[in-house]
Amino acid sequence: MIHARFTHTPYEAGYRWGKRLYDHGFHIHQNTHFVIDEKRKNFASLCMPIYERYAQNILSEIKGIADGQKMPFEELCAFLFSMYCFDLDHHCTCFACYDDDHIFLARNSDFLTEMEQQYMNCLYQCSDMIPFQANTTAFVQMEDGMNAYGLAVGLTFVYTNQRKPGLNGGMLIRYLLEHCRNVKDAYAILQRIPIASSQTLTMADSQGNLLVVECMPDHIETIKPNQNKPFVAGVNRFQTSTLKQFHVQGVDDWRSMERYQTVRNTLHQHASDFSLQLVEDILSGNYGFMCQYDRKQGADTVWSVVYDVKANAIYRVEGNPSRIAFKEDLRWKKISEHI
Repeated sequence: MIHARFTHTPYEAGYRWGKRLYDHGFHIHQNTHFVIDEKRKNFASLCMPIYERYAQNILSEIKGIADGQKMPFEELCAFLFSMYCFDLDHHCTCFACYDDDHIFLARNSDFLTEMEQQYMNCLYQCSDMIPFQANTTAFVQMEDGMNAYGLAVGLTFVYTNQRKPGLNGGMLIRYLLEHCRNVKDAYAILQRIPIASSQTLTMADSQGNLLVVECMPDHIETIKPNQNKPFVAGVNRFQTSTLKQFHVQGVDDWRSMERYQTVRNTLHQHASDFSLQLVEDILSGNYGFMCQYDRKQGADTVWSVVYDVKANAIYRVEGNPSRIAFKEDLRWKKISEHI
């Protein structure tokens, strides 16, 4: 995993990172996964006014990266804006739980092994945004993270064949982390901002509020915990009856519902005794299928993370947690203590 720190203004942060890659001979537009066609370009042009209205920081960072890479700004926007709207390769598990002593948000990122060296852990301390740390299979857009106020958010992609100009799932995660202090603020933004793709957003905050927002263009549903089941979970299928109808049949979702049942059954059985060890063990597949993929097929759990919200701590595995131990991110600990 690449570890990157973004500071100063969003433009400066983007420019420094883009130029550093360029100086080391890595040109984004030459990457084999950098796919741009007319369909994506047209879609991105329709998204642009929405980013200009809601997400100036994101646009500034993209402009900085493009300048540092000496590539057209519009091409980079077309690549980033269209993510999650045309592809179906993201398969992840996310859950959140709480008791009197703990608040956790946990996530396994399941994706392609061929790109493992490019995945990023990002620490943002830019002007005009809440500091946060997050992980991503790309850049600019984020897939899970926690900010300085203790809001943690995680993404699971859902393939529905629906798209509309707006912010895609990864951009929504980024936007919520840099703007929101708690779950209530985040949900209010999701009700207002145009959404481009289909996904679940699992959220937890330092007050113990948990929520799964199942969202797609023109539709939002929520799943809340209850007293007997103080947890929520999201995988690569919608669970609410309203949104299930939008699933595309026959899509390989990497045993999504089996992962969902593993999480829910285990958390229900241990509802009065959550712990960091339990959460890590769930992610590691010790209670049922979760990350036991065959790497020979080119896919695996490529990172696993636990946000210990109440303790303001982050534990991460850069690889598959069934084979590698979790380690605390001391970089976040040192920095967050001074925020």
